[in-house]
Amino acid sequence: MGVKHARDYGEILAELTEAVGLIQDSYVFFEMEPLDWERLSEEDKHEVHEALAEDLFYGLGTQPVIEVGSGVVMHDVHLHRINVLAGDDELAAVHLI
Repeated sequence: MGVKHARDYGEILAELTEAVGLIQDSYVFFEMEPLDWERLSEEDKHEVHEALAEDLFYGLGTQPVIEVGSGVVMHDVHLHRINVLAGDDELAAVHLI
């Protein structure tokens, strides 16, 4: 089902893909090893981040907080946005409306 949104899904997906790419060890979500990640081309890394963004978009519809490597992705229902955090630092916010 995913999270409720009023913006174009393609725009949200593009922004969320970029946002999860800011988590330095986001590849851990797919149980990849650092060396395997480093061997990927930039295009392949982008595809992995896009797949991760799609998984998160739909997962956040039922689970409001999902750990991604050393980061956290949170659905803020009240502010209608998805927050991407690393520790106490907000890396990005993806607006849903």
